[in-house]
Amino acid sequence: MRLSDDPRLERPVAPALPTRLRPADLLRITDEGAEDVLDGRYDHLLPEGGILPAGERWSTRIHADDEVDVWLISWTPSKTTELHDHAGSLGALTVLSGALSELRWNGTELRARTLSAGDQASFPIGWVHEVMRAPAAIEPHTAEPTLSVHAYSPPLTAMSYYEVTGHGTLRRTRTVLTDEPEGDIR
Repeated sequence: MRLSDDPRLERPVAPALPTRLRPADLLRITDEGAEDVLDGRYDHLLPEGGILPAGERWSTRIHADDEVDVWLISWTPSKTTELHDHAGSLGALTVLSGALSELRWNGTELRARTLSAGDQASFPIGWVHEVMRAPAAIEPHTAEPTLSVHAYSPPLTAMSYYEVTGHGTLRRTRTVLTDEPEGDIR
């Protein structure tokens, strides 16, 4: 990852923020990470033979330091994360191939969006979402998993999981300590 000679590390930021990186910084980092993955710089981190599992999500950390964790994640059909947040971390992602569907809590309901190859998204602290490979109607069936690069700053330490109540509100069901990206899969 090209994090050296980075001017973002020299600008002042309010001390109340959990990180001096901003969403735009994380978008740039995931974009650079995606370029590096596509250029083969992380082929040595792929499973043996470079073949990603077809039946389960797979991930590997491609960069880590005190300020940011960067992950390459593969997404497979019919597997979804639970509705979750990233506790005290900001996040961003870049989709390398395929498409992802995201359900995001907007304060009153879940809103859906699809992110296709080349699309990016960032999420602030408190962003509650569920992520999955886009359904076949959106992303035609292919044997290849959807790939995305995710960055979290500060690096993940906890995630909370939620359910939507019958009254149209969110209820936290649990919080777990973790350094794994994008929540549990069901």
